[in-house]
Amino acid sequence: MKLSDFDYNLPKELIAQSPIEPRDSSRLMVLGKNIEHRRFSDIVGYFEDGDTLVLNDSRVIPAKLQGKKRTGGHVEALVVSKSSAGYECLIQGKNIHEGTKLHFGELEATVLEVRKNPNTNRYLVDFNSNGNLNDILEKIGEAPLPPYIKKKLDDKNRYQTVYSRENGSIAAPTAGLHFTEHLLDRIKEKGVSIAYVTLHVGLGTFTPVKAQEIEDHNMEPEYISVSAESAEIINKTKGKLIAAGTTTVKALESSCVDGKIAAHDGLSQLFIYPHYGFKSNIDAIITNFHLPKSTLLMLVSAFAGRERLIEAYNEAISQSYRFYSFGDAMLVFR
Repeated sequence: MKLSDFDYNLPKELIAQSPIEPRDSSRLMVLGKNIEHRRFSDIVGYFEDGDTLVLNDSRVIPAKLQGKKRTGGHVEALVVSKSSAGYECLIQGKNIHEGTKLHFGELEATVLEVRKNPNTNRYLVDFNSNGNLNDILEKIGEAPLPPYIKKKLDDKNRYQTVYSRENGSIAAPTAGLHFTEHLLDRIKEKGVSIAYVTLHVGLGTFTPVKAQEIEDHNMEPEYISVSAESAEIINKTKGKLIAAGTTTVKALESSCVDGKIAAHDGLSQLFIYPHYGFKSNIDAIITNFHLPKSTLLMLVSAFAGRERLIEAYNEAISQSYRFYSFGDAMLVFR
């Protein structure tokens, strides 16, 4: 399929710059046989006894660092992953090369290697720290908000789901941002089971697709964990199986064997786009409105049907829905 098949025009004023309060007061488009316009808190009415809701419990780490080179030039680093050789980072700044010294407040770093990549260069970095880097990031790091959000976030917890617990993501699983603890309690009271999976959102989720034939795009690996307990809850579902977020869908599909979810721990490069044959028994997806030409839009298109989804997006634009990470939500039935 062509990359242009997943393009659409969005007025800039519909890109949400800040989260709405309370979380569950965002709008909800329900895409079933017809389109319905609701509030997110109304989602309780679409659950029934015996259903299972699956949530991604990954927590965003404050992985963005502001600093300077030894020469004084400003740099911005995003800590992406850890290996035995060091930390892989994206770095914005001029003349970054092997041996460049970087200073982020109390934290010093040395660039060990420049890794050329078709999408964007990566840098292998050694952080010269005696302490635990995660602890240091918690003190001096920032939430790595998407570049289209220009407004500073006053409360870091608003870029976390209320049920986040496993540190590791560099972006939020945004479909979950709409849930409150009270709303989850109301859903449980209807006899709905809740299962948690973990997918640490990495570069694979938001790396731009540059290949004109989308089949030629290579996904970056992302870490997924599904416990035996969660797999059992999901496999015992008697009603609908509802996945909150594209990352949850990817976790379920990566863990599905012969139509059943299996305990899983490892990396996944799964790329879901139209004509993909879903293996798990997902009946509905809760999701936000995604960027044009993004792998997230392609995944939801594979589930909902591309033409049906683009029609829904055009309706959302005409109704002034809020888009992207801090925007409104969709409940999409297969």
